[in-house]
Amino acid sequence: MILVTGAAGFIGSHVAHRLLDRGESVVSLDNMNDYYDVSLKHARLERLRCRERFTHVVADLADRSAVDRLFAEHRPRRVVHLAAQAGVRYASEDPHVYANSNLVGFLHVLEGCRHSAIEHLVFASTSSVYGANTSVPFSEHQSAEHPLSFYAATKKANEAMAHSYAHLYGLPCTGLRFFTVYGPWGR
Repeated sequence: MILVTGAAGFIGSHVAHRLLDRGESVVSLDNMNDYYDVSLKHARLERLRCRERFTHVVADLADRSAVDRLFAEHRPRRVVHLAAQAGVRYASEDPHVYANSNLVGFLHVLEGCRHSAIEHLVFASTSSVYGANTSVPFSEHQSAEHPLSFYAATKKANEAMAHSYAHLYGLPCTGLRFFTVYGPWGR
């Protein structure tokens, strides 16, 4: 069983389909917030729901008991964490939403992984962590120490949190710094 958070989202829905295509069982979690088109999220989920070995849970990652229940009931072996409050501009208007989703929610995912002996956690970061970097092409070796938006700061914090869980608890983690994404079923 693989847990995919944010499976109603653009990237998450594609990841869930690929995992199902290769014979994996997938449990997804999404809070179905309205930052992006909710009808598109429902349409993506409908395509997934007709697949065998797919289960969806509507819950918020900031709800610790819901996340604990999800790990206890579904017992995932691996986690692909793609759920987040996205958007650079909106983070300036309502940073609390970002702190709850991207920091508290990620902590709950990390704790679920730690207490469930997860084999591997893959999580989404963002190219926004590079801040005002003007060097091209970008490289993961370039400095990401000064993000310019609160959104980017939460994602940089996620990278540091994952690193600490890898060091403290031996949790294998891989962070992906996505740039602009596009394609079928996109936003």
